[in-house]
Amino acid sequence: MFMKKLLAILLLLVCTSAGWGQSRVEDGGHELQLWSGGGHSVPGGASHTGVWNAGLRYGWILTRPHGPGFLEGRFEYAVDAVPAFLVFQPSNTAYGAGVNPLNLKWNFATRGRVVPYLELSGGTLFTNHDVPTGTDRVNFTSSAALGAHFLGESRNWSVEARYMHISNAGLGDRNSGINTVQVRVGIGKFYGGGKAAKNSRPDKNQ
Repeated sequence: MFMKKLLAILLLLVCTSAGWGQSRVEDGGHELQLWSGGGHSVPGGASHTGVWNAGLRYGWILTRPHGPGFLEGRFEYAVDAVPAFLVFQPSNTAYGAGVNPLNLKWNFATRGRVVPYLELSGGTLFTNHDVPTGTDRVNFTSSAALGAHFLGESRNWSVEARYMHISNAGLGDRNSGINTVQVRVGIGKFYGGGKAAKNSRPDKNQ
């Protein structure tokens, strides 16, 4: 059921985005994105574990370009709904869902069609089996990502590398956790802002 809804949202996004105009990261704008990613565990927690997840993002571009030189960029705050999260463990496959209410993103202010970004995220994950096995069904997720948006005329694609830590933060009797490295791909749209945002800026000559 969740996957059918995600596919329906993706189809709607692709079909309607052609009428939205060029996709750009602009002051006062918003981001809408459907994403999917997966990867494998790395040392520092439970081993021999794979993950796959998919979600829908809504973001707000909160600032004008800031920062010195090549670090100049716009700050974005976003929220993710994650209706599909699979954890492939040696003992079982855990199915879950979650929400990431904290995504702090820095979109570098480039002039071309490639927009690199950095991101820090945090959320909660609920599963039908303990993750890792023998721990808890409620976990917290924290992650850091480095990626880039590839802007098109009506939509954009993104590709990123993400390090994610999954653990119960000591709420259970055991807290071995899972550290993963994932690759995530998204399709989405930046919209709004633009002319309205420019009209709201103070005139430097006044």
